[in-house]
Amino acid sequence: MGTNTKTVALSETAYERLSAKKRDGESFSDVVERLAGERSLLEIVGTGAADDEYEKAVADAGASLSRSAEETHRELVDEP
Repeated sequence: MGTNTKTVALSETAYERLSAKKRDGESFSDVVERLAGERSLLEIVGTGAADDEYEKAVADAGASLSRSAEETHRELVDEP
């Protein structure tokens, strides 16, 4: 049996973006199948607020790590 194919028209920008995603040895069909199978965090959560929540969580974690590092430094340097 032969492979069924379809012709798809893409804008130049869309073609360039798709082409940039190609890995060595991949066809455009392979790229589309790979990318179409990926799900973004927004699709999983279902809301645009996920970006803000994620960024806040990362910032909070970073601040917590910075505080911990500063506290550890003070303990090591300031204590006899």
